[in-house]
Amino acid sequence: MKLESNKKNAIAFYKMAYLGSPKQAVELYVGDDYIQHNPLVGDGKQSFIDYFTEMQQHYPDKEIEFVRAVAEGDLVALHTHQTWPDDDQYVTMDFFRFDSNGKIVEHWDSIQQIPKESLNDNTMY
Repeated sequence: MKLESNKKNAIAFYKMAYLGSPKQAVELYVGDDYIQHNPLVGDGKQSFIDYFTEMQQHYPDKEIEFVRAVAEGDLVALHTHQTWPDDDQYVTMDFFRFDSNGKIVEHWDSIQQIPKESLNDNTMY
């Protein structure tokens, strides 16, 4: 049951922050400490809030689709499809570590732009 709850909370956290409410996302879903591994975002809760607030100001029309979520132990992995202005599209894989209270305390990610052309007919999903 905790795995399903963690998956739902990771999706809710990411969606809320991505779509413009990072402060509320942190208040609802993040534990006492927040360790950030993305080199473009500072460590801690306030750095996360600042980054996503600025992103929303510059790119209010971005979109996100959650393709899949996988949970194991205290980790949740999210595989997403992001669409940005000028039809820039990205595949992201985000990993969240949860504490024993079911709160997010650590984050890693990997981001890849979806090319306009591919050497095969397979999607990136």
